Amino acid sequence: MTNSLPASTSVETTPLSDDPSSPRIIFSIAITLFGLLIFIIGAKPDWLGWDRSPVVGFVQIAVFLVGLAIICFGGYVGLLTLWWGRERTIVSDIGSRLVATGYVIAVFAGLADIFGMGSQSFPQVPYFGPWQATGVLIGQAIIALGFLLFIPFYSQKNSRKHAS
Repeated sequence: MTNSLPASTSVETTPLSDDPSSPRIIFSIAITLFGLLIFIIGAKPDWLGWDRSPVVGFVQIAVFLVGLAIICFGGYVGLLTLWWGRERTIVSDIGSRLVATGYVIAVFAGLADIFGMGSQSFPQVPYFGPWQATGVLIGQAIIALGFLLFIPFYSQKNSRKHAS
């Protein structure tokens, strides 16, 4: 049987079950999907037939922010696993900090009325209005940018050196 690859090219493949990081990857995907479910329950309970109020109140805001936190945690664990055994770059450190900063922005924007910085003052019922929604979306965009910066990009040459 002849090898179709040139002699200078060596390809090493490892089955997923032999990879020591695969349980961490599976764990991070499971955590992220669980966080997505919690986020959907808080953000769009009517998709599940659970909507009981015409406005988005404190409980819904708190639930989707908890879901967002779980999504961030799962994504962080998964991407950190991809860096396993390699030195992280400054860009990846900035990315991980942007994920945390984006979450803090989303929390403060989502709970602005509770903190007394929103459009509804304390005696009134907290209201998740367009300004709060925009702030949460900006926080989520910063989280997404952080995750993009956290992705490990390395060349095949570096990968082969590390595998040896």
